Amino acid sequence: MKNTALTETHTSLGAKMVPFAGYNMPVQYEGVNIEHETVRKGVGVFDVSHMGEFLIEGENALALIQKVSSNDASKLMIGKAQYSCLPNDDGGIVDDLIIYKIKDETYLLVVNASNIDKDWDWIQSKNDVGANMRNLSDDYSLLAIQGPKAIEAMQSITSHVLAAIKFYNFVVGDFAGIENVIISATGYTGSGGFEIYCKNSEVKQVWDKVFEAGADYGIKPIGLAARDTLRLEMGYCLYGNDIDDTTSPIEAGLGWITKFTKDFTNSEALKAEKEQGPKRKLIAFELDERGIPRQGYDIVDSEGSVIGKVTSGTMSPSLGKGIGLGYVSTELAGVDSKISIQIRKNAVPATVVKLPFYK
Repeated sequence: MKNTALTETHTSLGAKMVPFAGYNMPVQYEGVNIEHETVRKGVGVFDVSHMGEFLIEGENALALIQKVSSNDASKLMIGKAQYSCLPNDDGGIVDDLIIYKIKDETYLLVVNASNIDKDWDWIQSKNDVGANMRNLSDDYSLLAIQGPKAIEAMQSITSHVLAAIKFYNFVVGDFAGIENVIISATGYTGSGGFEIYCKNSEVKQVWDKVFEAGADYGIKPIGLAARDTLRLEMGYCLYGNDIDDTTSPIEAGLGWITKFTKDFTNSEALKAEKEQGPKRKLIAFELDERGIPRQGYDIVDSEGSVIGKVTSGTMSPSLGKGIGLGYVSTELAGVDSKISIQIRKNAVPATVVKLPFYK
């Protein structure tokens, strides 16, 4: 089990630690609902240093990225980031990721912790253009400072005007007394804020300064359990649950990051799928009665026939009702369609809704 550079800090704060993607990670401190509300209304900090970082450089860096990713990275300017995915050869997804254009011919790819080795091998297998690849995953830490008070709380520890950094833009500069930190207006919560990339040797100083700066704003450390409820309220896909090697970006509702203005891995088949329409779709649903939908529960129709499975589900702390995602055939996927979720012996009625759940 790997540790992050902050594992001892989390333990000293009383975090409940669990194995996650090969790392010892804090799942919660005070409790999911309190931590969830802290991010929705104030500011909270996640240690997500288990995520992977690859640097791709050289005159053919863009050519490699264009070949392996679904979005059009040629549109990126320095200081901009882009959500994308790595399609496989069979219609599924190797991983979803964020691509940062650091400078001309230099890109940072941020991938899911559980897929670091798999993604590295996949991209390397497609690198017949001689792009220079470096795996920085073990050297870098990542803090997500999320919530509506993040800008105000963090402004005192950087010379950059945080309010001027637009969504999916970033700067490289000073933060918490450290130089060359990536300050990125990205996140996985839907409540605004920043993601901070720095070296492992620097992250404890950054963490301490962040908590000093945020003290007057009620800043708290937040665990991975609340990260999951926050992202699910936004309908953000989680790799391994809602998308995987068997789900296509088209059926997962990721057509908006799948650009057919260029050739990429399996693009012809995905283009045909988009034109014909996918056979199934990822839907969002809310329970009409009390209950908590969980991953793996059956989605059933009015006759009780199984029509799909829940891929992610929880009791929404913000809405106070059961919400979830899952795949059903396209004809059953329309907004306002009535379905049921089989929760033990009960088929609990639910309604297909438009994302995000939390508005």
